[in-house]
Amino acid sequence: MADVDTALFLVALAVAVLAGVVVAGRIGVPAPLLLVVAGVAASFLPFLPEVHLEPDVVLFGLLPPLLYSAAITSSLVDFNANRRPILLLSVGLVVFTTLGVGVLVHELVPGLSWPVAFALGAVVAPPDAVAATSIGRHIGLPRRVVTILEGESLFNDATALVSLQTALGATLVGVELWRVGLDFVVAAGGGVLIGVVVFLVVGAMRRRLSDPMLDVAMSFVIPFTAFLAAEEVHASGVVAVVTAGLLLGHRAPVLQTAQSRIAERINWRTIAFLLENTVFALIGLQARWLFDDLGESTLSPARIIAVSAATLVAVIVLRLVWVFLSRSLLVRPRVDPATGQVPPWSFTLLLGWSGMRGVVTLAAAFLIPPDTRHREVLLVVAFAVVAGTLLVQGLSLPWLTRRLHVPAPDPLDDALARATLLQQASKAAVEELERQEYDDQAGVGDLIRQRLDQRNFAAWERLGTTADQESPAAVYYRIRMAMIAAERRRILEIRRSGTVASEVIAEVLSMLDVEESMLDNAHQERDEAEDYARRRWTLGETCDDLGRYPVVDAEPATYCQACLDEGTRWVALRRCLECGNLACCDSSPRQHATAHFRETQHPVMQSAEPGEDWRWCYLHHLTA
Repeated sequence: MADVDTALFLVALAVAVLAGVVVAGRIGVPAPLLLVVAGVAASFLPFLPEVHLEPDVVLFGLLPPLLYSAAITSSLVDFNANRRPILLLSVGLVVFTTLGVGVLVHELVPGLSWPVAFALGAVVAPPDAVAATSIGRHIGLPRRVVTILEGESLFNDATALVSLQTALGATLVGVELWRVGLDFVVAAGGGVLIGVVVFLVVGAMRRRLSDPMLDVAMSFVIPFTAFLAAEEVHASGVVAVVTAGLLLGHRAPVLQTAQSRIAERINWRTIAFLLENTVFALIGLQARWLFDDLGESTLSPARIIAVSAATLVAVIVLRLVWVFLSRSLLVRPRVDPATGQVPPWSFTLLLGWSGMRGVVTLAAAFLIPPDTRHREVLLVVAFAVVAGTLLVQGLSLPWLTRRLHVPAPDPLDDALARATLLQQASKAAVEELERQEYDDQAGVGDLIRQRLDQRNFAAWERLGTTADQESPAAVYYRIRMAMIAAERRRILEIRRSGTVASEVIAEVLSMLDVEESMLDNAHQERDEAEDYARRRWTLGETCDDLGRYPVVDAEPATYCQACLDEGTRWVALRRCLECGNLACCDSSPRQHATAHFRETQHPVMQSAEPGEDWRWCYLHHLTA
């Protein structure tokens, strides 16, 4: 019967988590915050059983897949570009917080030994990977800030766990400073080595695998293999999992087939979604039994509240102090190549305020031995830090971001970068096409070029924002989606008749699903760009040049005269709003519109394609 009750509880928990995510999306609150609050409230319901989050379940069952899912989607290039701030936060800040909190708690809790005080400091030191990135992306933090937070939260658990093990070991025997440093180097270096070995073995196997199901099934084993192998040799399982994930994610385009990459991406996104949100609900469900155990404490309720509040304030203040003292290293005072601008002080403040703790802090707290004096108080302090940082910093971070006027990632800039990247890829594709030897009596080469041009044209067209007339891509989407729906209805009618094998029916339906998914993705990107453009104009977020050159209502252009004179082709046309010059876009071989700007310094051009009226400022790199 107990097994049935456990199964019912897990099903109810999953349903509650999914409902919480839906509600959070409806009311515009980050899901982690709502789930923690709901979990705390639910923990006091009399008909719910006590939920004890076992440390082994978290460290060996939940942590490896959570770290791996984050690592394979992180950019190794971005991590390397920001390695200095990431290491300062994931190592330096954890040690700084461990020492600061240890000194504070030792003074506030009577009879608490120094090793146990530093153990609590290590417990509350590492911010949570899931909390930082999920809340950061929800509110639209700048990409560089999110990258640094991701990198920090992937590696800081290793520093915290090594610090915790050292502090707990010091409660039994003495410890020397050089031994602490050696333990950390061995744990980190061994973790990197194990991660590289796992990457090499998995990479060799993937080169020989063509079945997506086998590839994805193998990926489910990778994080646990790396973690357990590292822990077996007393290295850092966290570092091993993250290293393997970063390398495998970086090399996925050459190690895996396209089907394997798509299947792995979807499966791990689903796993991460379920685990991440369930973890926050479980954090809240610990509240009742943690507070019930306080009845055994010899400390007064006022003292416990004071220690919890002081520790919460300490972890917030220590992080702010560290990032501002280290600004010259954390945020370089020179131009950021990704944005072309010097990162402002507001980025540093956001980094300092994005220190939400999570499930690793609670799991690490449970590792404190049961016979430790004031253990029940230490567990409540750890819970208070987790809940407090999630609620205080998580709820105030969107407000702070707005007050600082920190720009979120711009979908219009993304659309422009995407179109430019596709253009460069198409050039390489055409060069490869010209090197190929084939019999082209059927006009295959011209067909391939035409499809490349159509793809590039659609990418540029997504920059269109305010035209009342439907763009060609929008018309294509609407009509093709209606056609796919008609095709699917007809196939389902044939399936009901039983005249075609079910396997064939499933294959054809899958083909339609793939095409519909591609159309939906492109349509969603266009909608995001349009919505952002409207919001930006409403808020007045535009440059002076775009304000001086409003949209011109003119007939769509039909040719690029410079291309005609040179005997070359054009893909799309642009109109200079200073002199009216018509020229080809950057997807065209000669890029005459950009050449016109370089010759004349006329700052703003407008799309001259049917149904488009988006504009681009060459000087400020802004779209409207």
